[in-house]
Amino acid sequence: MEKTVPVSLRVACIGTGMMGAALMRAVVKVTGEKALTVTDNDTDKARKFAEETGCLYAASNREAVKTADVVFLAVKPAGLAAVFDEIRPLLAKKIVVSIAAGVSLASIREMCCFSAMAPGEMAEPAAFVRLMPNLPALVGEGMIALCTEQNPDAENTADVTDLVASLLACAGKVEPVPERMMDAVTAVSGSGPAYAFMFIEALADAAVRMGMGRGQAYTYAAQTLKGAAVMQLETGRHPADLKDAVCSPAGTTIEAVSVLEKQGFRSAIITAAQAAYERSRNLGQKK
Repeated sequence: MEKTVPVSLRVACIGTGMMGAALMRAVVKVTGEKALTVTDNDTDKARKFAEETGCLYAASNREAVKTADVVFLAVKPAGLAAVFDEIRPLLAKKIVVSIAAGVSLASIREMCCFSAMAPGEMAEPAAFVRLMPNLPALVGEGMIALCTEQNPDAENTADVTDLVASLLACAGKVEPVPERMMDAVTAVSGSGPAYAFMFIEALADAAVRMGMGRGQAYTYAAQTLKGAAVMQLETGRHPADLKDAVCSPAGTTIEAVSVLEKQGFRSAIITAAQAAYERSRNLGQKK
């Protein structure tokens, strides 16, 4: 996504765990080192991240967000309410971005905007944004879903989606989705890397069984899966069409495909993703 962000934009991130760090490594490439401030309950982790990337370290959540325009909350769902209790008065007119799995925009708004203050005493954030990234964001190949809830009374909020997507562009592909699709996103792209890793492992095991060394087997299996994925994305051709292109009449591939069909390969994937979807929905309802 070839977009730019305002040179004066400042970003803060609360949480430098695996996913928070992955996303901020992408953000810092867009904003520059001194426009990003990070903090974490684990101060050593946050300090180390700041040293590695050149970004700024803050000793507290309040210090991190007070001068930020965009605030990323890379904390566990159970920790969101406590974080909001600490930083709530500092979030007026800011863009608040959460990666907490299963926590709806309505819940995020409720946690942020509920307080003992009198109505109107605290201006609301300009927008709330919910993300569902996945593990390949660690290597800049993530699939990141984004949905927003903007405050209609705030100024200059029309481009919130583009702004956040631009900040995350170096983490992979970023696409806006309606919030009702977030459980499906969780099941497909959020959990999907695990399915892919299982496929790579199984294909490599087959190669080892045929006499290939373990390291080489992983390389062949992983590169094959990567190549197939890139080919589908770049050509836009239907996966069935691409599969047919590999299957010669009475050849080796169609023989293998026939076995996969008999073993319920596609049905197993669909059933597994559906199970992940239902689990995501249930977790969201509990929260």
